[in-house]
Amino acid sequence: MGSLFMFEKPLGMRDTLPAIYERKYKVKQKIDAEIKKWGYQFIETPTLEYYETVGTASAILDQQLFKLLDQQGHTLVLRPDMTAPIARVAASKLLSEDLPLRLAYNASVFRAQQREGGRPAEFEQIGVEYIGDKTISADGEGISLLVSSLQQAEVDNYQVSVGHIGFVQAFFQQILGTKERADSLTKYLYEKNYVGYRQHVEQLALSSIDKQRLNDFLKLRGREEVISLAYQLIEGNQGAKAIDDLKQLWEILVDYEVADRVTFDLSLVSHMSYYTGIVYEVYAEGVGFPIGSGGRYDLLLEKFGKRTGATGFAIRVDRLLEALGNVKKTATTQCILFSNERRKEAFQLAQEKRQAGIHVITQDINGVKDVDACTKQYSEITLLVGKKGVEVVK
Repeated sequence: MGSLFMFEKPLGMRDTLPAIYERKYKVKQKIDAEIKKWGYQFIETPTLEYYETVGTASAILDQQLFKLLDQQGHTLVLRPDMTAPIARVAASKLLSEDLPLRLAYNASVFRAQQREGGRPAEFEQIGVEYIGDKTISADGEGISLLVSSLQQAEVDNYQVSVGHIGFVQAFFQQILGTKERADSLTKYLYEKNYVGYRQHVEQLALSSIDKQRLNDFLKLRGREEVISLAYQLIEGNQGAKAIDDLKQLWEILVDYEVADRVTFDLSLVSHMSYYTGIVYEVYAEGVGFPIGSGGRYDLLLEKFGKRTGATGFAIRVDRLLEALGNVKKTATTQCILFSNERRKEAFQLAQEKRQAGIHVITQDINGVKDVDACTKQYSEITLLVGKKGVEVVK
């Protein structure tokens, strides 16, 4: 490889340097611990999956999949999300007794990028999947656990935005008549292109009343009052059922005492095509993309031969760190500088400190070119130099 590419990485791949790694590790520990407190069990799945199973079941676009061939000629993919692999495991091994499953994961996923644009091709997610329960209580638990996890991670300014895929589909098909026309309009919601949405509505061959209804749809944002407004806008039982779900969800979130973190946005849709009901995204101050998202995907497990309900969420770790902002770096590691004649003493002292839970390094003073620069990196310096005496420099 030429020197031009010596320090280059594949498109969208990133290095994680020590300070960021340590910060990320601590945040993940806090969230993992909270998820376990809610009774979820962590699971690992392979980094590589078969394209014909997990690859096609995933809602990630085909051009974003990393593909390769094994020695038998089978097409494999680097897992593009965690929901589809966990659905595979649950359907094949864990759902034999038809009992609800609460599973969790902490893993990297991979999505190819056409151009850099600041978007990573590999990123970490922490999330849960609640499988085997079709009740709205399961959706409420997922949102409440998401809020609790963010609180443990010490994220301050964030809001969970909740919608319902079933409401959007029923409302659009009621007015537009066909799925194809409804999908064309839904595309603007995926892109959050509301100017384009209104322009598209204006060009449709509809009555002025229906055009107004489609424009009023974008106003269905807010708190509990949105539910009554949605009832007024929709016609028919299918759309009303979706609003009934949201009404029940609100009551559950009130009982969980997390409703203050939740707002409704009934124009919310997801690029994840397997979502079938309640969906949500969480936004934090200063971050331009959702730091987490989730929803109900009752049809996904059918692709693996199992009919059951499921819901879950994923937190993007890189965006979560962005939401936390810059944290002042504080040294927490101690250093014992030693000369050759005090080496054994230095090793024994370091062992005592480590047994006490202290992070400590031992450093031969002959291997340090600039002692002053070295001492600035650590919270405490212990000098074991010469034949006797101990000097502690704080």
